[in-house]
Amino acid sequence: MATKEDFDKRNIIESISELWELLSPTEQEYLMENIRITCLHKNEIIYQTNEYPQFLMCLLKGKVKIHMDGVGGRDQIIRLINRKGLFGFRAAFAGEKYLNAASAFEDSVICMIPINVIKKLIVRNTALAIYFIKQLSTMLGIADVRTVNLTQKHIRARLAESLLSLKEKYGVNKDTLTLDISMSREDLANLSNMTTSNAIRTLSSFAQENIIAIDGKKIKIIDDEKLRNISEMG
Repeated sequence: MATKEDFDKRNIIESISELWELLSPTEQEYLMENIRITCLHKNEIIYQTNEYPQFLMCLLKGKVKIHMDGVGGRDQIIRLINRKGLFGFRAAFAGEKYLNAASAFEDSVICMIPINVIKKLIVRNTALAIYFIKQLSTMLGIADVRTVNLTQKHIRARLAESLLSLKEKYGVNKDTLTLDISMSREDLANLSNMTTSNAIRTLSSFAQENIIAIDGKKIKIIDDEKLRNISEMG
């Protein structure tokens, strides 16, 4: 696992480049003085529901899942964060506790910026304020589309969409087919709003139709076009 020492100033700036470029040299120096690096093991909790937000977070390495308890305590994965992704700030700007939780999907390294530091910078920097308005607006749009898809699409379409989304977010390995993320059947089900048994059956069905190939937690997308057709059919 990477250590804090593996991430110097250059690594951090590269990961928060969009935000960094909006700041003056003085603001950049102030930001760097307040940044802290945290290393997490797989499944380690980053923040929990009902906690007060203290940091804006940027993922430097690894993968993070945002999730919350649904009906009957069933876990629902809201979204997955990939490298350079910002998260954990919506509740702070709303002035409320976290409605969801975040945990490391695999060993991860996170850049943590105190929310009060971000707020001070926003007061001074209009361009930074507009940047965060855009971030929140984009998140809202994605959430609207995802809500409709998870509630109206059939099981096969939901799972197909999840697999395509994982391919778009994390890419594939050197073989150009295998998704660059290993997910348990339960996690894939929680991402697709279905039971684990339905996820297992649907994956098996896709494999029998030669749309995907399964090797433990690894999934190869063999026929991208068929998978997209299934997703679009709803």
